[in-house]
Amino acid sequence: MTNDTSASLIDKLGRKYLWWRPVDGLPFSEDRIVAQIMNLGTYDDVLQLEAALGHAHLADIMLRAEPGWFSDRSWEFWRGRLSFAMGAELPDKALRRDFHAATL
Repeated sequence: MTNDTSASLIDKLGRKYLWWRPVDGLPFSEDRIVAQIMNLGTYDDVLQLEAALGHAHLADIMLRAEPGWFSDRSWEFWRGRLSFAMGAELPDKALRRDFHAATL
């Protein structure tokens, strides 16, 4: 986190997009909050997030995202948007959990 304005924005938008309590009772990580805003946020929220955190920070969030944090649609939106803005490649697909019936 770089400044109080960014922290305030993440806190405000986090309450809007993470309305449930974490299973373990601990607060959500900043990465989780930002990923949820990226996944579900309105275009106005996206613009605010980009201005507050910058493209490189958002790309880092994508690379550290846990399986299920991004829908395929949101991943593709952000992958295209950030790849274009930064001139860097991001993975084609978001991480997904993988279950094999043979191991169950």
